[in-house]
Amino acid sequence: MTETETETESRARRYPLLAAPHVRLAGTIDHDMYASFRDQIAKAPAEGTIVVSLSTLGGDPEVARLMGDEVRLLRDYTARELLFLGKVAVYSAGATFMAHFPADKRFLTRETRIMIHERQMTKTVELSGPLRACVASLKATLHEIEQSIDIEEEGFRDIIAGTKVAFDEVRERAPTNWYIGAEEARDLGLVLDVI
Repeated sequence: MTETETETESRARRYPLLAAPHVRLAGTIDHDMYASFRDQIAKAPAEGTIVVSLSTLGGDPEVARLMGDEVRLLRDYTARELLFLGKVAVYSAGATFMAHFPADKRFLTRETRIMIHERQMTKTVELSGPLRACVASLKATLHEIEQSIDIEEEGFRDIIAGTKVAFDEVRERAPTNWYIGAEEARDLGLVLDVI
C-alpha cells in the first residue's frame, strides 16, 4: 500500500535538514563527481550535520568506494552526523556509495528506486608466449575476479548491516539486478524513512 501525498509531506517535515542538502550529486559516478563531492564537502558548514544527496544510474564502483571512505573518515575523525538522501535512482555504484552510511542515516525521496547487482567484468585474455607466462596471465585474471567478488561481498554486507535483509538474499537477488522501491527499502530497514 502506498502512502498518500499528505502522509509523505508530513513525514518530510520531521527531517527539515533534508530539504537543502549541503552536497548534491547527480550523474555518473566517476572522477569528476568525486572532485565535485570533495569541493562541496569542503564548502559545507564547519559544524553540524551534513546532508549528501545522490541521483545516479551508476558508474565506477571504486570511485563510489572512495567517496564512501571519505564519508567514513569525516564521520570518524570529526564525529559529525552525515545523512544520505537518495533521489529518483540510486543504482549500482550509487548503492555502493549509500552503503557507507549507516542504515539509520539513509533516506529516499518517494518513488526512488535502489538497484543492487553483481560487479561485472568484460575482459579478453590473450595467451601468447611461453607456457609459464600464459599460466601467470590466467592466474592474474583469476585473482582479479576473486578480489572483485570479495569487494562485492563486503559492499553487500555494508548495505544490509542493521537491516532486515539477510546476506544470502542480497547475494541471491543481485545477479538479476535487484530493484527496490522506496517504501520497500524502508520496510526492509535499508533506509530510515521516505520523504
